[in-house]
Amino acid sequence: MASAAPSLESLMGGYQEGDFAAAAALVNRLSPQLHRFFLAQLASREFADDLLQETWMRIHEARHTYRPGEPLTPWIYAIARHVRVDHYRKIKRRAVREQPLEDDHEISQPGARGPDTGPDLQTVLATLPESQREVITLLKVTGLSLEEVARATSSSVGAVKQKAHRAYDRLRKLWGGTDAGKGAES
Repeated sequence: MASAAPSLESLMGGYQEGDFAAAAALVNRLSPQLHRFFLAQLASREFADDLLQETWMRIHEARHTYRPGEPLTPWIYAIARHVRVDHYRKIKRRAVREQPLEDDHEISQPGARGPDTGPDLQTVLATLPESQREVITLLKVTGLSLEEVARATSSSVGAVKQKAHRAYDRLRKLWGGTDAGKGAES
């Protein structure tokens, strides 16, 4: 009879107590969804890999601040969100200071798709304002609940619902979808 996998919270408790196996198990269980979180918002796998590594470094440094008994995923995603924001700020600062050497060469877009495959997730999400993109990514890509997204973004559940609703409306308008709020008239 196989035993049930330990909860993320119990793994974090072990990690806080210096249990290497618990830390490794935590990294192995959460890294794939954290990586998807970064990939959904960045065009580069390399940046997503770097941000994942930076997130684990910050989690390691801040592990003593996690309160046992509290849900772990919102705490983790709050750190990941701050890592991502810091990354954007760094890129903006660099863009202001640096000028490209050549701007006459064409760079192919990563993951370019054929004309009949439709837009990819990154293209669709790029049309949203940052706060809406973040909420949609946390809800739909990483699968967090409304409450977990609210904790991770330091928002209320109502604010998360509002951002998600506005994002869905915007996406329907941009991509020619139907208004899901109206029923079929008979």
